[in-house]
Amino acid sequence: MIEAIIGMMFFIFIFGLVIILPLFLSTVKIIKEYERGIKFTLGRYSGDAGPGLNIIIPILQKIDIVDIRIKTVDIPKQEVMTKDNVPVRVNAVVYFSVASPKKAILNIQDYTYAVAQYAQTALRDIIGNKSLDEVLSNRDEIANEIEAIVDKETDPWGIDVTGIKMQDVELPDNLKRTMAKQAEAEREKRAVIINAEGEVAAAKNIALAARTLSESPGALHLRTLNTINDVSSDQSNTIIFALPVEVLRAFESVGSMTNPIGKKTKK
Repeated sequence: MIEAIIGMMFFIFIFGLVIILPLFLSTVKIIKEYERGIKFTLGRYSGDAGPGLNIIIPILQKIDIVDIRIKTVDIPKQEVMTKDNVPVRVNAVVYFSVASPKKAILNIQDYTYAVAQYAQTALRDIIGNKSLDEVLSNRDEIANEIEAIVDKETDPWGIDVTGIKMQDVELPDNLKRTMAKQAEAEREKRAVIINAEGEVAAAKNIALAARTLSESPGALHLRTLNTINDVSSDQSNTIIFALPVEVLRAFESVGSMTNPIGKKTKK
């Protein structure tokens, strides 16, 4: 008799663990700090549930959990035709968070997938209205335009788009070669211009030096002597001196002073 009672009590205990304990645990819902809950009673929205311990009625009530942290969604690389009919392959990344858990649950089935698809469509539309030069040089402006469009259109879903970044713009191989040749030609052009500007500056300095030497008496002579002194230190076997006309005129003036022209000698 006692064994039967013990067996019955053990059966009740096991029944309680299997049935009652899970039912009791289902009444307790713990929500983390970075999460928010949407409570449904008999399938109808009945309120929000904040972080911490939340008590619900089993079977009659349910809580859907929404993560409100910033999420990252990659837009896969896709081929887009620019305004000037150049095919480019572009990919980007979208940063967004759930601003209204109620809208994110009630108004859209899968908000992450919906945001990715809408951002992909907006990317194609915006780049399709831009030229290749604008796509390559104004990435931030294009990303801001896409962000404004996606943020506005996803607002009814309770989504806050915090940023969109274009990661890579891939050009066709033939266009890459053409742009490389163009860049090389531009570098050669700049080198020629810089070299010409240097030649002009050097010519101006030489002309200024020549004018200064010609205007200063004896300056050209000193310059000639300095040049001779510099050349004399060279170990070459043959040295050729190119005397300026001014030096010859100096010798001529010295000779005219010693024997003036037209002066007759006394017998």
